[in-house]
Amino acid sequence: MIRKRPSPEHYNPAMQRYVSLIQEVDILDVLESQLRRWLPALAALPPDRAGFRYAAGKWTIREVVGHVTDTERVFGYRALALARGETASLPPFDENVYAAAAGHDRCPFPELIDELSALRRSHVHLFRHLDDASWDRVGTAGGFATTPRAMSYVMAGHVRWHGMVLAERYGLDARDA
Repeated sequence: MIRKRPSPEHYNPAMQRYVSLIQEVDILDVLESQLRRWLPALAALPPDRAGFRYAAGKWTIREVVGHVTDTERVFGYRALALARGETASLPPFDENVYAAAAGHDRCPFPELIDELSALRRSHVHLFRHLDDASWDRVGTAGGFATTPRAMSYVMAGHVRWHGMVLAERYGLDARDA
């Protein structure tokens, strides 16, 4: 297991808020522990609460989980492409455009949780099977140099960030993800 943090020149500076939330040594342990902590907290939510939004114009809990899933999928694809040596620049994505087109509020909440769980398990396997060279293979995503290592930290930090948001603004016990 490679136990070092990503270099700041290997991710978009806007992602620093996510990377900074991950202080643990073993990123795979963080990714796996989020499955054990965050997803059960979501599953314990009463179904009628999934449509709660804390203010007008803000996402519902269902939409937050859908956003996290979409973002997990994008970050996972980036990690895969970079690990395999993709030389084309990977496009940026606009989370608000994706959210507006997704229709997550029409999805049954347990299915959204299941989708996120399956996706995260898949990404844990991806990262677990990378060789040493693949972790630090540099490519471009969203106009910034990045690596699979950086994507793993951004992915984990993004879930932790939204766990904090769900705890602070939605009253959901998901802070320690």
